[in-house]
Amino acid sequence: MRPTRQLHRLLEAGLADITGSSAAELAACVAMLPDEPRSVLAVHPALAAARQLAPLLRYRHKSGFVVDDMVDLEQFVPIGGLALPDSPLYLVCEPDRGDDMRNWSPNEALPVIHERGRTPLTVNEGISWLLQEPKALEPNHCFMTIGSRRPTGSTLDARTPAIWISGGTGRDGTARRGAPKIGWCWAGNRHTWLGIASARHRAPFDR
Repeated sequence: MRPTRQLHRLLEAGLADITGSSAAELAACVAMLPDEPRSVLAVHPALAAARQLAPLLRYRHKSGFVVDDMVDLEQFVPIGGLALPDSPLYLVCEPDRGDDMRNWSPNEALPVIHERGRTPLTVNEGISWLLQEPKALEPNHCFMTIGSRRPTGSTLDARTPAIWISGGTGRDGTARRGAPKIGWCWAGNRHTWLGIASARHRAPFDR
């Protein structure tokens, strides 16, 4: 899908409302992007944070949400060596849910993703992908976004963001059963139902 059509979907979802940007301003950003096949229009966190984007997600008419105990989501930033294009909207090329890395921990997956010449998705990029392709999120086929981590001095917080479908238990509440959920997992743990999402590259960076 061309970036202009993807922008239309973002505008329909409410991107202009949450950012305070006009449709014309956002269209001007998109007009400067290359036409990359199999790419997704990503929302830079400087334009809209993951917490702002989460409610725009839909799964079977349920709105997305951030788990109650992830109060520091805004502090999860791109990991070292992962640079985002300097553009409010940019392209993430050839995103993949990483099903072949189900039951891998993020710590195990990251070096292999790099060896494959790919880059892990950030939480904003994961949400942006689902805003364009909601069917990329399925029961028992969800994913982690290990390109976002929270620095804690010289180390990283042990959590990594993930996106899955709420079962409506615990603090989620039954009303949220079946809703897209931005939560977290331990970076050293494995989950049979969570892949490790990645992309080929980002544009407009030169490759």
